[in-house]
Amino acid sequence: RTPSRLRHSQSSSSWHSAARTSCAAHSAASSRPSAPSALHGACQPADMAEGLYSRQLYVLGAGARRVSGAAVLVSGLRGTGAQVATALVLAGTGRVVLHDRGEASVADRAQQFLLRESDIGQNRAEASRRALAELNPRVAVVAYTGELSEAFLTSFQQSPFTAQAHVVVLTESPLEEQIRIGNFCHAQGIYFIVADAKGLAGQLFCDFGEHFIVNDPAEGEPVCAAVKHISKGNPGIVTCVGMEGSRGHLFSDGDLVTFSGVEGMTELNDQEPVPVRVMGEPPGNPGAGSPAPAKGTGESLSCPFPPSQLPPPCPGLPSPLCPQADAERVLELAWSLAMQPGALDEDVVRAFASVSAGDLCPVAAVVGAVAAQEALKAITGKFLPLDQWLYFDALECLTVEGVTQLTEEDCVPRGSRYDGQIAVFGAAFQELLGRQKYLVGAGAIGCELLKNFAMMGLAAGPEGDLTVTDMDTVALSNLHRQLLYRSADIAKPKSVVAAAAVRRMNPDVRVTARQDQVGPATEMLYGDDFFRHLDGVASALDTLEARAYLESCCSRSLTPLLDAGTEGPRGNVLAMVPHLTKLLAPAAAPEDVTFPLCTLRYFPHTIQHTLQWARDEFEGLFQLPAEHVNRFMVDPAFPEQLPTGKAVEVLEQVRRILQERPRDWQDCVRWACRHWQSCYHDAIIQLLHTFPPEHVSTVPGVPFWTWDKTCPHPLVFDPDNDTHLEYIMAAAHLFAQSHKIPPCSDRASVQTVLRTVVLPPFVPQEGFQMHLAEEQEEVPADGERLEELTRDLEQQRQELIRGEEAQVPLMEPIHFEKDNDIHIDFITAASNLRAESYSIPAASRLMSKRITGRIVPAIITTTAAVAGLACLELYKLVWGCRDLSCYRNSNFSLSDLLAATLHSHLQYCGREWSCWDRLEMRAVSADGEEMTVQNILDWMTHGLTVTVLLHGFTVLYDSGENEGIRALMRKQR
Repeated sequence: RTPSRLRHSQSSSSWHSAARTSCAAHSAASSRPSAPSALHGACQPADMAEGLYSRQLYVLGAGARRVSGAAVLVSGLRGTGAQVATALVLAGTGRVVLHDRGEASVADRAQQFLLRESDIGQNRAEASRRALAELNPRVAVVAYTGELSEAFLTSFQQSPFTAQAHVVVLTESPLEEQIRIGNFCHAQGIYFIVADAKGLAGQLFCDFGEHFIVNDPAEGEPVCAAVKHISKGNPGIVTCVGMEGSRGHLFSDGDLVTFSGVEGMTELNDQEPVPVRVMGEPPGNPGAGSPAPAKGTGESLSCPFPPSQLPPPCPGLPSPLCPQADAERVLELAWSLAMQPGALDEDVVRAFASVSAGDLCPVAAVVGAVAAQEALKAITGKFLPLDQWLYFDALECLTVEGVTQLTEEDCVPRGSRYDGQIAVFGAAFQELLGRQKYLVGAGAIGCELLKNFAMMGLAAGPEGDLTVTDMDTVALSNLHRQLLYRSADIAKPKSVVAAAAVRRMNPDVRVTARQDQVGPATEMLYGDDFFRHLDGVASALDTLEARAYLESCCSRSLTPLLDAGTEGPRGNVLAMVPHLTKLLAPAAAPEDVTFPLCTLRYFPHTIQHTLQWARDEFEGLFQLPAEHVNRFMVDPAFPEQLPTGKAVEVLEQVRRILQERPRDWQDCVRWACRHWQSCYHDAIIQLLHTFPPEHVSTVPGVPFWTWDKTCPHPLVFDPDNDTHLEYIMAAAHLFAQSHKIPPCSDRASVQTVLRTVVLPPFVPQEGFQMHLAEEQEEVPADGERLEELTRDLEQQRQELIRGEEAQVPLMEPIHFEKDNDIHIDFITAASNLRAESYSIPAASRLMSKRITGRIVPAIITTTAAVAGLACLELYKLVWGCRDLSCYRNSNFSLSDLLAATLHSHLQYCGREWSCWDRLEMRAVSADGEEMTVQNILDWMTHGLTVTVLLHGFTVLYDSGENEGIRALMRKQR
């Protein structure tokens, strides 16, 4: 009768690859080699610190612990390589080896954000190492400037650093080198990745060997359902229902599942995963033709072509906007490489040829971020790798009217840092970028956008203006995914630190830092005039209310908006272009899951129930009582403002708290022990006394303790039990803090006190009333009891006021903070103890923190990719593109691109209207007289019939009102 659980198994999947690489690339520049001994860093792998990497841990799961024990070699430190290395350093990779034999040039600074002006002429790997070592001191960053020989790769794999995984990432590498190193890595079991970006196109290739195991192919937690019944046939039929928040199960044919907590068929518990077949239509998916999708297991991936058919190396890439003859020669080469019959898109080949020598920071950001994510997949075994190949391009940028009119002369190098961008879009466009005025934040996506803006030269001209506004300060958990911040910046304003970082990357950018939240309260600063002055807004807001408000500001002022967001490995970019696209669709607010009171109090059956119960315990023990006591000490008459029943409840609480006031730390430990006994032993004994295990429900013959009601068992306190002791430590600490007593963290001392505590035997009450209804039960009114409590407490209050030890306020209310370790310790222990009593699998501290704090998972790779995609849309906005087909709404799990949708039109009075249309009039006449509502109506009625006139939600005029009401309203006005 215990509610059994059916869980989707996190089973392994093998990933086989026998292929090698093939792509076109420039040859690496030569430079002085350095000694191979420079490879070995002195730093040892660091543990994956929860406070620093918590958001990333939620994305990568258990495999994240392996990141700090991995070694990655990144070859090629121009734009793509810099993005790969930066993401891996921020993610906490144990050791990152940087390889580049070339010297930094002025042109590198179009996309290489790690370089400063003083680094020009120095080796790119050495210069990048200094910046990356500062970015995350926990990572050993090593530079190597010699040849990528087999001896070097062997030393990389056999270095003193005991790596759990070795990854080689090649960028800016010629095909011959890719094939040679790819063969070596394949033979030696080294994970191998190639990443390249050329102009507006990029590609990736992955070879993780023949024995790579995907331990956890899916995002999020495994699908879970409660087992209601299992038939005795063979095969058995399992009847199950969805857990909290799900209308039914989410299993599909072929899913591998495990069982736990099954009674009567205990042989099913803790066995190897078994495949299931869904019978009929799942209850949670009515009307669908097939079962609802579940988290799938891995599948075998193979190479699309055998190694023997590798194409020969390409002779080289054409110059920017190459002559027609050069483009045709590239097309001829492409036809010679075609290995399968079928049409070759010649326009794509010509477009690629025209811009292949360009260097664009946004493209490098996207390709580098995806490559870094593939490296993390190799290290952690989390998520399925690419099916070896990925091709990406943004060639739609070339169909913009301004680009199609460029000449070869427009794109020749000028000897500036923007030459790579000028090669694609021309010099005039670069000047246009410099004149832009944009508003952006300084969060995770904001940092990546600002980095890209600095490389692109946005607002770097005399008329440019980049406003960075953010009301937050830098926190520890920001450092693993927010590029512009360092540990020394913690507690400093984000906007100020970010603006200073942008100036270091590009001193020409005209950036202004502000610390104001954009909202109704700051409309004097960020009003319509401010937004009309802008060329665009790049937003990445984390609340739906703020997003909707910013959208309304941009739509009113006809200002383009780029909206971006991420959640774990998923991201999206939406472009809102006046008179072209729709307004941003209102995002669905996440459901605020609430649980019935009776479920939380008596019948929990998921870890979410026990965590919410623990969260309520925290508030009921350490926040509300302290607030009530403090308020009573200041105003003893405040309960008179409450209903009689509630007033009695509050005063009972105040009296109990005053009676329990501890004198020292030991009293706090004794209180915590007594409360533990009350929650996990006495309350369960009382529940089982009222509803014994054999109790029958109101339906004859149906057991009371059935699938949705787990029969609990009482716990016996043990001071040597880790979970018991963790609860006591956290509860005693918080109780002491609320009573302003210095806490103690000595576990041995606490155990000594606990062994002296004598817990009296509990005798359950007869006739004890348990309210099983969903609504909150009301405390009956008792006027006499209220008067008695008020009189007694007033006497105690006077004694406390006269006492020398009394402090004002008497207690310290403690509000729950998800980043406070003691708070999370209490929630985790309290929840897991209750889960143990109800046979619910316990949750880790990290999972408890995520669920209770409602933390959104985040990782640098997704953030960087989203920012790169947003900047590709920004190119189109700066060009003033009016062709809807050029814009992209990107929604990805590092994959798909979807086209933007056209805004809809309505017909009225013989013309088309859209959400962007407006009628503008002067509200104040030349002589200073303000217009009235009647003046507005008179002005609008020329050709239009006004039915309703509103200002926000306020109705100024409604033609449906009868004349008498309108006359009365005119008189009142």
